[in-house]
Amino acid sequence: MVNRLASAMSPYLRSHRDNPVDWREWGQDAFDEAAARDVPVFISIGYATCHWCHVMARESFSDPAIAEYLNEHMVSIKVDREEHPAVDASYLAQASAFTSQLGWPLSVFATPDGAAFFAGTYFPPVPISGHPSFLQVLHAVTDAWTNRREAVTANSTALAAAIAATAVQDPAAGLPDTERIDAAVSTLEAHEDREYGGFGGAPKFPVAPVLRFLLSRPSGIPLATRTLQALVTSPLRDAVDGGYFRYATKRDWSEPHYERMLYDNALLLDAYSRAYSQDTSRTWAKTAAEGIAQFLLGTLQLPTGGFASGQDSESMIDGERSEGGYYLRDADNRAGLTPPALDEKVLTGWNGLAIEALTRASVVFDRADFLESARWAADYLLENHRNADDTLVRASVAERRSTARATLEDYGMLAGALLELSLATGELPYAQAARSLIDQTLAAGTPDLVFGEPGGGDPVLAAKGIALAGDPSEGAYPSGISATATAAWKLYLVTADRRYADAAQSAMAPLGDVAVANPISFGASLELMAAMAVGPKQLVVVSPDGDNEPLPEAVRHDSADVVGVVTEQQARELAAAGFELFEARLPVNGRRVAYACEAFTCRMPTPV
Repeated sequence: MVNRLASAMSPYLRSHRDNPVDWREWGQDAFDEAAARDVPVFISIGYATCHWCHVMARESFSDPAIAEYLNEHMVSIKVDREEHPAVDASYLAQASAFTSQLGWPLSVFATPDGAAFFAGTYFPPVPISGHPSFLQVLHAVTDAWTNRREAVTANSTALAAAIAATAVQDPAAGLPDTERIDAAVSTLEAHEDREYGGFGGAPKFPVAPVLRFLLSRPSGIPLATRTLQALVTSPLRDAVDGGYFRYATKRDWSEPHYERMLYDNALLLDAYSRAYSQDTSRTWAKTAAEGIAQFLLGTLQLPTGGFASGQDSESMIDGERSEGGYYLRDADNRAGLTPPALDEKVLTGWNGLAIEALTRASVVFDRADFLESARWAADYLLENHRNADDTLVRASVAERRSTARATLEDYGMLAGALLELSLATGELPYAQAARSLIDQTLAAGTPDLVFGEPGGGDPVLAAKGIALAGDPSEGAYPSGISATATAAWKLYLVTADRRYADAAQSAMAPLGDVAVANPISFGASLELMAAMAVGPKQLVVVSPDGDNEPLPEAVRHDSADVVGVVTEQQARELAAAGFELFEARLPVNGRRVAYACEAFTCRMPTPV
């Protein structure tokens, strides 16, 4: 048997290289083989820091009898959901027809045409509490494929067509006004866990995009701060390293699943920075933010400058594999322990979230080390995650690049980060790179989807008609649509180019009704819609060249949509390059001044 995963870029795939299962990577070849052999396709989707993925690998994929059955009766594909998010999204949507308990590992059985006909998540090695064993599932799938083929293919084809055509967007919905946006806040309040903070029962996630939306509305700030403050002292936070775990299995935030993800911690860092900036008496917010930043810089940032996508939940303690045991030790008792492994896969979009959050935190907390970390990561991506045609690379490990296509989230999240970095440093190249990324997405757009993926989406999904074009769904982090629209809106605020504003509004308008009705799933979209509803505020601080005086607290905590801090020369360069916000923004009488603006109409400059 050829070991096809030994040379995979993804650490998750390489962790399965010694399985007796004859795994293939995602690609058309696997489906072609299934068609030639007239067998179904088993698609196993997970990620490197997923606890139950590890469990199923040990229990089932390492079992010679199970592997022998899979190899004889199916073609098996292993997918890293972080490397191929479009594949994950398509099969999650299809799996929802078979189970309401969606998650990872995601186990999908599909026809050689790629259409799912059965799906589940974790399957145990033996029957437990009415749940069939994995081998029983495999036998049932084979029986259906062999004896009820016509029904299987008819149902799967109809399901795939329905999923591909499904869209929650309503072109006539329109952007919500502030009254409707505050109704979304009220909906979230109705689902608040008043005792422990957060929303709903178990399992419980921090849903950072929703917290950031709430912080953007006066009516939502109390709700956001109650949850953020509860999280500081909860078991979801690692009190030693400062990072947050992905979610808790209990309503009181206890018994977490101990993987620590880059996106959660980046977005929570931003939320805590905003909470502190709004009220500096919230010292708990500063404690949490600085702890998260410590985790990002000290644990997840790699020697290259890029950030790893996460840290595992499992590690070896006293010769035995332990889930969470490392994190349950205090600082003294952790000494000498080998920490859980990192998934050293550098994802462009998630790195963008970290760069943006660290840049904003560097301003709020006056921390040069945060800014240097953000700049280091950004420079790494600009040097190593761009192809010769200027399209982005989705993922890399060390010097190896993934062949997966970069997604819309990569363009939007990195563009937003580069704009934030340009505003904090005054450096034109970051702003130009951000504008180029958004321009590429506009050029790749269609009449139905204003933002497109440069280079196209996943070719296998597209060829099989099961790609979710323009998927707006959000969970733990912004969707590609909301991230790109947010970056385009911010680009409008510094260029005054209506193309970017119109594109952002066109992308958000079809989501207005569904976002207001389901705010827990559209936090980032609602945050942007709220900003559009109240109108933009901008602040430009211009210093004489060579002036290195620290920023006053009033500037560091200003709530404007964009805050640009530049020297006189930088302002001239930005203005000359088409960033109109900086046009004629000059020091006065050799002194640093601030220009406070609303929709590009600025008041007289004031010394700061």
